[in-house]
Amino acid sequence: MTLTATTATIGWAPPAMAAAETLDPAYSQATGLAVIATAQSPNKVISVKVLLDNDGRLSYAVSRKGHEIFAPSRLGFILADQPKLDRNFTVEKTATSAFDETWDQPWGEWKTIRDTHTELRVDVVQQKYDARRMTVVFRLFDDGFGFRYEFPDQPQLKTLKITDELTEFAVSDKATAYWNVAGEWNREEYIIQKTPLAEVSEAQTPMTLKTDTGLYMTFHEAALIDYAAIWMRRVDGQRLKTRLAPSSIGPSVVREAPFPTPWRMVIVTDNAPDLYQSHILLNLNEPNKLGDVSWVKPFKYVGIWWDMHLGTKTWEAGPKHGATTEYTKKYIDFAAKHGFRGVLVEGWNKGWEDWFATGDLFSFTEAYPDFDLPALSAYAKKKGVHIVGHHETGGNAAHYEPQMDAGFALYQQNGVDAVKTGYVADAGGAKVMGADGKPYYTWNDSQDMVRHFQKVTETAAKYHIAINTHEPIKDTGLRRTYPNWVSREGQRGMEYNAWGNPPNPPEHEANLVFTRMLSGPMDFTPGVLSLQGNGKPIYSTKAKQLALYVVLYSPIHMAADLIENYEKEMPAFQFIKDVPTDWADTKMLNGEPGDYATLVRLDKNSRDWYLGAVTDEQARSLDIALDFLTPGKTYEAQIYRDGDDADYRTDTRHSMQIEKRKVTSKDRLTLKLAPGGGQAIRFKAL
Repeated sequence: MTLTATTATIGWAPPAMAAAETLDPAYSQATGLAVIATAQSPNKVISVKVLLDNDGRLSYAVSRKGHEIFAPSRLGFILADQPKLDRNFTVEKTATSAFDETWDQPWGEWKTIRDTHTELRVDVVQQKYDARRMTVVFRLFDDGFGFRYEFPDQPQLKTLKITDELTEFAVSDKATAYWNVAGEWNREEYIIQKTPLAEVSEAQTPMTLKTDTGLYMTFHEAALIDYAAIWMRRVDGQRLKTRLAPSSIGPSVVREAPFPTPWRMVIVTDNAPDLYQSHILLNLNEPNKLGDVSWVKPFKYVGIWWDMHLGTKTWEAGPKHGATTEYTKKYIDFAAKHGFRGVLVEGWNKGWEDWFATGDLFSFTEAYPDFDLPALSAYAKKKGVHIVGHHETGGNAAHYEPQMDAGFALYQQNGVDAVKTGYVADAGGAKVMGADGKPYYTWNDSQDMVRHFQKVTETAAKYHIAINTHEPIKDTGLRRTYPNWVSREGQRGMEYNAWGNPPNPPEHEANLVFTRMLSGPMDFTPGVLSLQGNGKPIYSTKAKQLALYVVLYSPIHMAADLIENYEKEMPAFQFIKDVPTDWADTKMLNGEPGDYATLVRLDKNSRDWYLGAVTDEQARSLDIALDFLTPGKTYEAQIYRDGDDADYRTDTRHSMQIEKRKVTSKDRLTLKLAPGGGQAIRFKAL
């Protein structure tokens, strides 16, 4: 690791004088803004200017290779009980430093991550308001940037009651946006839209843009801890403004100083695949705080889940109850026979009779009479299989938190080391306990729910349990700091293909790659080879279902279909059995948002590479070079491709061909993808 730093101190001056002390007279002459600090990324690709106007308002502008991609954009806060952190700022001190290190992930898409950036710190003060101080910290990478606010310990601003941020992103070049709506009832689970940026209303992050100048940008946030999540609200033209997820009982954020906010971040690249190759999100998070996490195991699992979405089984007890001892043994036997580590069991615990958006009846230690957890755990252990636990809360964190320790302790006693949690409630319908001891409702990404999700993860870690959150707070890279937070949902998953109205469209997965998947692992639950939902076909080919295991990353992957359907599809099922969930390297070979994507990943535990390619409703031929393979080595390409007649719109969606051929790094392949189709390949080293 290398670290260098420089510091400059500027004495206090009234705003008008600050403008005269600009570091860039030409820019100030053109904009009327004083440049109070500047910095560049390590290879001078990204540069930032921090600005003050004559009223002391703070802003910033960002350029890439000399072209301004963000026009002056405001910084600051609206407070509930004090004047805004807005006007009357002067600069007190600036400092820059260079940083370069590599670090290893315990699991992930890449084993080794490099973090090289320039940091700029700008300390500002509002002398008019008892010399209130704040620091803005920028980290500049060659493929983007992040910034956050830091509040020191100061008596004049001890408790911050933040109503909203003034943070802006004024996008300079005309752009097309790929986004899903924020602040609506169904949380993050909306179909991704493609519109001009000028038609965006309020967007969830990650949100991706393609500018008319050919740049790609993804907006997100990193290290969301004890703070409200941001939504991106378009206020006029192409100017975006962050909005903090609201609280139902007061300011969006109430927090004691000192503390930093989460990072606001933008990835900026020349092409779409490089968005996925960026490590900015992980590098803006703190290193692992859990110590030895060898107990966190990547794995694949089957489970009692798809039955309930099809309506053939129920979560609650009764004649169609899914989580019975007998039925679970059937899944354990299947998992053991085919090499799956886990069996998910939903609906085993009491309380499912009235659960949606309520959760008041749930017990996380009491099983229904027809489910014997200790006996099943012992049965699974003999066969080398683990039960995957499940804690559905109905969004009722207030009811869940007092039971968490007991629930995790019970699982630990029975060899359960991974738990899927759930929060099925409409947005605004999560229930948390107030300081007065009474429950109240809030948004699923409010500060109180952010605190709750963090508490669940840290509590689970005490019992060496990994967490896979459904209906979650969005992923902001905290898997680096808390490696037991292995996956989450946070978008439309496979279940929408069972009962969704509409179901997921054929371009859905190609959109996810460039939006939701840029935030981290997703438990999409792929692999429904029957291609059949609840009375409706799935808009996918069989080969595409296999490709999703490579395209949509998660360290835990479900084979989501009914096991009797896999028994009918053993040739195709072989790829699901073979594909790993932990990787040494990942490369995206091609792709465009909402159209197509091809990724290859190197197994961490062998020399085998795996490829997944998906398309939208259009058939495509994608020519790829195999230069990612080890030179001089021969591989057997085990190809699972769409049949020549395959089409997601007809019964030919089941058409698939399995082929084998010898290849080397000097070869090329043409991937022929059917409408709504895909291709999966295992490159087995010989």
